[in-house]
Amino acid sequence: MLRKIRIAAAAVFFTMITLLFLDFTGTLHAWFGWMARVQLLPAVLAVNVAVIAALLVLTLLFGRVYCSVICPLGVFQDVASWAGGKRRKNRFTYSRALPWLRYGMLALFVAAMVAHIKSVAELLAPYSAYGRIASNLFAPLYRWGNNLLAYAAERIDSYAFYTVDVWVKSGVTFAVAAATFAVLAVLAWRNGRTYCNTVCPVGTLLGFVSRFAVFKPRIDTSKCNGCGLCARNCKASCIDAKSHEIDYSRCVACMDCIGKCRQHAIAFSRKPAAKPASETSASAAAEAPAKTDRVVAAESSSKADRDVAAESSSKAERVVAADRPADPSRRKFLTIAGVLAYTATVKAQEKKVDGGLALIEDKKVPDRAVPITPPGSLAARNLTAHCTGCQLCVAACPNQVLRPSGKLMTLMQPEMSYERGYCRPECTKCSEVCPTGAIRPITAAEKSATQIGHAVWIADNCVVNTDGVDCGNCARHCPTGAIHMVHKDPDNPDSPLIPAVNEERCIGCGACENLCPSRPFSAIYVEGHLRHRTV
Repeated sequence: MLRKIRIAAAAVFFTMITLLFLDFTGTLHAWFGWMARVQLLPAVLAVNVAVIAALLVLTLLFGRVYCSVICPLGVFQDVASWAGGKRRKNRFTYSRALPWLRYGMLALFVAAMVAHIKSVAELLAPYSAYGRIASNLFAPLYRWGNNLLAYAAERIDSYAFYTVDVWVKSGVTFAVAAATFAVLAVLAWRNGRTYCNTVCPVGTLLGFVSRFAVFKPRIDTSKCNGCGLCARNCKASCIDAKSHEIDYSRCVACMDCIGKCRQHAIAFSRKPAAKPASETSASAAAEAPAKTDRVVAAESSSKADRDVAAESSSKAERVVAADRPADPSRRKFLTIAGVLAYTATVKAQEKKVDGGLALIEDKKVPDRAVPITPPGSLAARNLTAHCTGCQLCVAACPNQVLRPSGKLMTLMQPEMSYERGYCRPECTKCSEVCPTGAIRPITAAEKSATQIGHAVWIADNCVVNTDGVDCGNCARHCPTGAIHMVHKDPDNPDSPLIPAVNEERCIGCGACENLCPSRPFSAIYVEGHLRHRTV
């Protein structure tokens, strides 16, 4: 029963946290955003004392339940390990702990956090690692599926779904996410929770605390027949069946050993009361011969049963393989689904056309001297100090202005650029979803008065100078009225109009940069501020 409860709770947490990174409508964050805030590292960076205390108390009571239920990367490894178990049963063995590696990685993580080398810390943090996997690998598949449904619904005159853009926001971050996914999937497939008990700093920290847990899986030696089935199903490799010992610093409280034990010799309970020494020795001496006989009989019977079962299963597999007919309907369904997916993808990635005639050239990212950080981050230093690079804000941004940085010192942390949209003054989604305080909660009114940068006009790129035409697009769409059109020649009222930027009123939203018709570089772009100002 405990194992089923654990699996159900882990499935709920894993599904909801994953959907936080996949949802592009912004509706789920209002209901399940708290799941990101109860992760240990975000709670530490946000100085959320209540969450930290609750997680420590939970660990002191029940062991590393956080790793088996709350942590999405831990549950992801359980899924990969379960898939590997379909191929081969009872594949785990006991292995000794590697304290030098565990505590060495924890020391490296702490040193990276203190030295503000966040790229190293972000690679080791479990929540951040899973966030990058979900937002860079799972999210495109989710959006392609949505576009496929939108394409199919459009064929029957239904508009219940709408297409969304699918694009790689950062090649470096995508490569890191893909490599992390591959390494973790292979490790979990082969050896279960190897990453959690060797590399993960959160697992090491909670493992130290879980040694003193009140409730633990405990082995009743009077019932144990020494079959070793618990150790062969322990994905943490922490059960020494020969000595009847469990390494509680590595145990993730998955309850698999309890579910697999046929003798009911393992129970999740408090420490049993100690028996008198004389009673213990007498009972052990009396039960030794009987126990030996039971072990020998059990081993012989189990070996015979395994031989018979293996022979019968191999025969059954040969019969089924010989009699299994081809499934043309399944093949046809997969073919049609593949064609529809390809069509929807191509349709979603079509370039917009100007008047139905000429293709619009994609914009390129300008070379900014100072990166633009989201409103609510206060300053670039605050963002760097608190951000874990989980990219939840990037996934939640409805305007497509946030993307992971590719720079070494701010690797995988969010920065803003306006090639695909601009930061609308009424949108505060990134500040609502950030679990660490890197982007503080901010209202729409506060955002409209926060200057994250200022616009800079490049005369050589403006269509007024290059094509000799009137424009004024930047002034018309500026939400703060910071751009005015003035005569190119102040002394000639017939001269063309060019934009003039009032830096004191500009908030750096990027509407001018995004809507500028100049290609491939906009004639006006936003330069960021290291420290945000109030206008």
